[in-house]
Amino acid sequence: MQSLWMVVASLLFACMGVCVKLAAQTHSAVEIVFYRSFISLLIMAALIRLRGGSFATRHWRWQIGRGLVGFLALFSYFWAITLLPLATAVTLNYTSAIFLALYLALAGWRLSGGMLAALGLGLAGVVLLLRPTLQADQLAGGLIGLGSGVLAGMAYFSVRELGARGEPETRTVFYFSLVASVGSGLWAALADWHRVDFASGPLLAGVAVFATAAQLAMTRAYTRGKTLLAAALAYSTVVFSSLFGAVFWGETLPPSAWLAVALIVVSGIAATHFSRANPAEQD
Repeated sequence: MQSLWMVVASLLFACMGVCVKLAAQTHSAVEIVFYRSFISLLIMAALIRLRGGSFATRHWRWQIGRGLVGFLALFSYFWAITLLPLATAVTLNYTSAIFLALYLALAGWRLSGGMLAALGLGLAGVVLLLRPTLQADQLAGGLIGLGSGVLAGMAYFSVRELGARGEPETRTVFYFSLVASVGSGLWAALADWHRVDFASGPLLAGVAVFATAAQLAMTRAYTRGKTLLAAALAYSTVVFSSLFGAVFWGETLPPSAWLAVALIVVSGIAATHFSRANPAEQD
């Protein structure tokens, strides 16, 4: 039953997406990334101190690299949310599992027949979602959303490498938040900052709080539950996002989009299954 924490995480991630879409009415995507990252930075710094951990790392090149890729992935994802129906942006971001499998193959992993089938299925889903489903003015947003999945898969690959090198998860999240805060802060400084008021303040705080709480729930699901079940339940974010999109913005996806979503979800679950490092972890 511990895997059900992933349903909680998915609901919280969907709530984060709602806050991003609402906050985008008054703030740019890079500003939202800054507030999300900076608040998370403060939370993670306090958590490391409370646990008696250390901020020092011997793998600072990997940490900075993961931070930069993660920052760009997060920015692309938030930007896509402002341009697309919420469920579509979430689905494209969740292609990260497919691209993670590709990066593992490039790193020397042997692709099995099942993995090749999963990747082919995911590619078919992406093509179907981008071409017939999206209107011409949404295609750029679709490519940005797909880019967020490509970059997120790269970031997850870096996280795996850091974990293999003994870096604790809290330190990795701290450095990601630090790099994202600096990167988005410098970027936003070159543009126009928008004033935070009583309407936008709770939304910006909500992005960070929902994201942090979702990450904690997701970690609990993966560490205490069944890995494959947790990975499958992660895609319930798409369901929650589609419901929120319908309620708040009247967004509805055509049947072809739902078919594409189904293909991507099945592909992502299969890719997660075939790319797990420990064969004994089958469950």
